[in-house]
Amino acid sequence: MKKIEAVIQPEALEKVKEALFDADIYKMTVHRVRGCGQQRGYSESYRGKIYQVNLLEKVKLEIAVNEEFVKPAINAIIKGARTGNIGDGKILVTDLNQCVRIRTGEEGNGAIG
Repeated sequence: MKKIEAVIQPEALEKVKEALFDADIYKMTVHRVRGCGQQRGYSESYRGKIYQVNLLEKVKLEIAVNEEFVKPAINAIIKGARTGNIGDGKILVTDLNQCVRIRTGEEGNGAIG
């Protein structure tokens, strides 16, 4: 069992969801987040003052998958989010020690579905 976290551009969300659905991956959690990386933000002028905007709007996906879906999920995220520009995002994969479905009490791979 793995947990895949992907931080992507907000405008890429629909394409990423479509690519995940095509890979038979339907269960995900989506968060609106702010962050910065290589982009380092930008400067903006408002009423004569210069403001540094270094925390940019991003979308974070969290997906729990069984081993056979790790590579298809990563490929789908890349397919939907890649533009070739700085700021396309990151994908992080971590091990899941345990998963429990609250409704049934089912544990392990079966709980992920």
